[in-house]
Amino acid sequence: MSFIPQKRLSLGDYINYSLVTLISLMCLAPFIYVVSVSLTDPDVYVPFTFNIIPEKFSLDAYMYLLSTNSFLSALKNTIYITIVGTILNIVVTFTMAYGLSRKSLPGRTIILYAVVFTLVFNPGIVPNYLLVQGLGLINNHWSLILVALTNAWSLIIIKSFIEALPYELEEAARIDGCNDIGVFLRIIIPLSKPAIATFTLFFAVAHWNTYFNALIYLTDSSMWTLQVLIKTLVIDSGSNAIGQAGATGDQAALPQETIRMASIVLAILPILVVYPFLQKYFAKGVMLGSVKG
Repeated sequence: MSFIPQKRLSLGDYINYSLVTLISLMCLAPFIYVVSVSLTDPDVYVPFTFNIIPEKFSLDAYMYLLSTNSFLSALKNTIYITIVGTILNIVVTFTMAYGLSRKSLPGRTIILYAVVFTLVFNPGIVPNYLLVQGLGLINNHWSLILVALTNAWSLIIIKSFIEALPYELEEAARIDGCNDIGVFLRIIIPLSKPAIATFTLFFAVAHWNTYFNALIYLTDSSMWTLQVLIKTLVIDSGSNAIGQAGATGDQAALPQETIRMASIVLAILPILVVYPFLQKYFAKGVMLGSVKG
C-alpha cells in the first residue's frame, strides 16, 4: 500500500482558515438570532438578548402567522408570482437567446445592440410606472411578471452558452429532418439543463424577493407579496403594522419581535429548501458563457 504524505499546513493557512471561519460565523450570527427568537416561548422571551438555543421552545409565533388571512394571502400571491414568472422567464429567455445565437437571424445585430443598450441605460422608475399604468396593470400581479420577463445579462450569458455548444450536433439534427424548433427542443434544451437549473434558481429568487415593484404597483393589501407584508410587520410600528396587514387574533399574547422573526424565517425557508437540490448545477452554471481553452 502506497503512502501519500499529506501537506502540512503553514501559519498562513491557519490564519486564512481562521479568518474564513470567523467571517462565516459573523454571517451566520444574525440568522441564528432570528431563528432563536422566533422559536422562543413568549413567557421567557427577554428583548435584545442573544441566545443560540432558546431557553424554552415554542411554535406560537409560527402558528399565529399561519392562522392570519393576511400572511396566507401574501404567501399565496408570492408563490403564484414565483412559479408563473419563473416559467415565463425560462421560456422567453432561452427562446430569445437561441434566436440571437443564430447568425442567419434577420436584424440580429440591431437586436443585440438594443439588448446591450438596455444593459447600460435604464429608463428609470417613472417611465416604467407610466407603462404599467398605461397597460392597466396597477394592482395586478402581472405587473410584476411582465416587466421582468427577461433581462440583458441573462440573455447575453445564455446566448454565449448556446453558441459554445457543438455545432455538429445541430447539423446532424438538420440532416435527420429537424427544423429550428426541432433543433431547439431536441438538441439545445437537453444540453442546457445546467443552465436551465441555474437560471431557474436565479429567476425564482428574484421573483420571491420582489419588493420595490410590488410596493409601487400593488396598493391593495390583498394583493401584497410576502416581502411587502414582512416590511410592514418588521419596519412599521407594532400593532399598527399588524392591523394594516389585516392580521387577526390575540396579538397581545405574543411579543412583536417573535412574530417579526418568525415571518422572516418563513419568507426565506422555501429558498433554503430548494437550493440544495439545484446546488450540483452551480459548478457548471458559474462557467456559463465563459471562454474554454
